[in-house]
Amino acid sequence: MISSRNARTVANWAAASALTVLLAACGGGMSLGPMSGSPTPVEPAEAPEMPATIRPDEIVGRWGLASFQNPNDRARTEAAARGQCKQPYVIGAGQSGGVVMHLADQATPQELRLKGSPSGKNYIGPAGPTPGEQDREIISFDGRVLITRFIDKDAAVRYGNMVYVRCAPRA
Repeated sequence: MISSRNARTVANWAAASALTVLLAACGGGMSLGPMSGSPTPVEPAEAPEMPATIRPDEIVGRWGLASFQNPNDRARTEAAARGQCKQPYVIGAGQSGGVVMHLADQATPQELRLKGSPSGKNYIGPAGPTPGEQDREIISFDGRVLITRFIDKDAAVRYGNMVYVRCAPRA
């Protein structure tokens, strides 16, 4: 026989256990019915790739390149990038409609895509989710000056804000 003091404790434990099972069933995707095999994980649907608001042909060309960490250095860095046009960084047109550029820490350039996002930001990177770890965000672009920053935190710290200044066409 259970004393009234112990009956209350047993009732509280039973109520807490029942509540835990019900909450787990609601939030965890479990069913209270019989289970067949292991639960199937639900993968989020990959959103279709959005087009960027910047076209690849707008950034193909010869660019002076420099970088800055401190936003106060932007004007000085743009001038330094302009001075690099003697040895320009060339962004080429890719065969599949992208642009040919280097990824962080890669010696060989490869074709990358310009990708848009629901937030309105533009990215340059390999095909895949936006933004991907190898992507760089286009911070600003006015046709003459392109500023990007790598998504990967380590690369972003090492490379800073990359400033590309369009070089004048060859005379």
